[in-house]
Amino acid sequence: MRIGIDFGTSYSAAGAVVDGQVQLIRFGDARQFRTTVFFPQRLPDVHQFELTDALQEQARQWAATAKSGQTREIARLDALRRDAMNQPAHRRAEALAQIPTLRRRSDDELWRAAVAAVRRDWAATQVREAMEAKADVGNALYGDEAVDAFLSAGEGHLVVSPKSMLGYKLEAHARDVLLGIATHILRHIRITASEQLGTDVRAAVLGRPVQFRSSMKEAGGVQALEILTDAANAAGFEDVSFLEEPSAAAYGYHRSVDRPRRTMILDIGGGTTDMALADVGGDAPVPVIRGSWGQPVGGTDVDLELSLRGVMPVFGKGVTPTPVHRYSEASHVQDLQRQASFRAANFDDVASPYRERLHALKRSGHTVRLNRAVERAKIELGEQASVTLELDYIEDHLRCTIDQARLHEAAQRPFLFQLRELMHAAKGGAAQAPEVVYLTGGMSRSPYVPALAAEVFPDARIVRGDASLGVVTGLAHAAAA
Repeated sequence: MRIGIDFGTSYSAAGAVVDGQVQLIRFGDARQFRTTVFFPQRLPDVHQFELTDALQEQARQWAATAKSGQTREIARLDALRRDAMNQPAHRRAEALAQIPTLRRRSDDELWRAAVAAVRRDWAATQVREAMEAKADVGNALYGDEAVDAFLSAGEGHLVVSPKSMLGYKLEAHARDVLLGIATHILRHIRITASEQLGTDVRAAVLGRPVQFRSSMKEAGGVQALEILTDAANAAGFEDVSFLEEPSAAAYGYHRSVDRPRRTMILDIGGGTTDMALADVGGDAPVPVIRGSWGQPVGGTDVDLELSLRGVMPVFGKGVTPTPVHRYSEASHVQDLQRQASFRAANFDDVASPYRERLHALKRSGHTVRLNRAVERAKIELGEQASVTLELDYIEDHLRCTIDQARLHEAAQRPFLFQLRELMHAAKGGAAQAPEVVYLTGGMSRSPYVPALAAEVFPDARIVRGDASLGVVTGLAHAAAA
C-alpha cells in the first residue's frame, strides 16, 4: 500500500485510500502532529566551559600562531609601503591606496580571541558527541508531546520545524543530524500507519513546496529533496515520490466538483505559500495541473513579526539599546544557531527590569514556551479583538496584551507583501482567469487571506477547503491513483 505524507513545516499528517475512502492516520487522538521532535539526551551547556590546563595550552598555541601571523603580515605590508614610496610621484598615491591598513592587536586581545576560538571548538565537539550518542534516540517524542516533555524536563534536545532547514547551506555534520531527525519523523509516520492500516507500509507520496525555504536558491531545493529521499529510504520506504503541495490539494478538491472548473489552488502553510492552476472536477480521473508558483513565506513569518512587534517590547525592544537582532534570535525557535547565540548573549548592562526578563527568557524552554503562546495568540486574534499572554514564568504577574491591529501590522511584511506578489505572478502566468480560488493550509484561516484573494481575483468564487488536511487528503488520493 502506498500512503500520502504531508511533511509540513508546522504540522505533519498522513493518509491512504482504503476501500475507496480516505483514511487519515491518527497520531494519538489527532489526525496530525506538530513537526517537532524531542530527544531526551542532554546536550552540553556552553556556559559550563572551563579553561582546563589542556585547553589553556591550546589557547596559548592559537595565540602564538596568530601573533606570528600578525607579525609577518605587518612586515609584508611595511615592505609594500616602502616599495610604493619608491614609485614615481604620479603613481605613489594609487599604490599606497591599494595597501590595506592592519590594526595591530595587543597580546591581551589575541589571548581573548584564542580563548573564544577554543571555546567554540569545545562546544562543537560536545554537541557532536552528544548528537552521535544513540542511547536515548529510541525514546524520541513527537509533536505537542515533544514540546511538553521538553518544557517539563528542562533539558534534552528539541528540534522545531526541521523542514524549514532542509534548503539551507549545511556543514556535513549538520546535514547528518538533520537527516537523522527527518528519518525519525518519517519512521514514526511509517510505523504508525502500518499499525493502523494492518499492513507493512513501504511506499509513499510526499508533499513538497513549489519552492523550499533556502539560502542557496535552486540548489537548496535539490538538497532538500535529496535529504528527504535519503531519510524516507532510511525510514523503511522503498518507493518514494514527490508531489507539489498545491497540486496535491487539487487532487483532494477534484472529487468534490461536479463539472470541470478552472481553479487556482492557494496553499498557505507554516513555512511556504504555494499556488497551482488546475482543471478540476468532471469525469477526468485526476486534475490537470496547468502551472505552479511558490514563495518561501508562511505562518511562521507572521509568528516572528508578531513576537517582535507585540511581545519583545516587554523585554526592552525599542526601549533599551539592546541590538534588535537579539530579539530576532530569541524569536527564531526553529534556528538552533540563533537560539545558541541568544543564550550566549550578555545582558548584564541592560537596565532593569529588562535585564532580568532577558536572562529569564534565556532559561531552557522559555523561548519555545513564548513562541507557542504567540502562535496561539495569532490564531485566536482571527476571532477576538485582543489576547493576553501570561508571562509569569518570566516575571511574577507579567502580562502582555496583543490586539488585532498589531497582528495586522505583523502580517503586512513579509507575509502579505510577498503573498500579493505571488498572486499577481500566478494571475499573470495563467492563460485564463480562474473560476474558483480554493484555499487550504493553516494560514488560510486568517481573514486577510480570502480578502486579498478576492481583491486579486475579483471574478472568482472563493472556496475555503480544509485548512489542516486539504493537502494530505489530496496526497492520499494521489498515492492511490
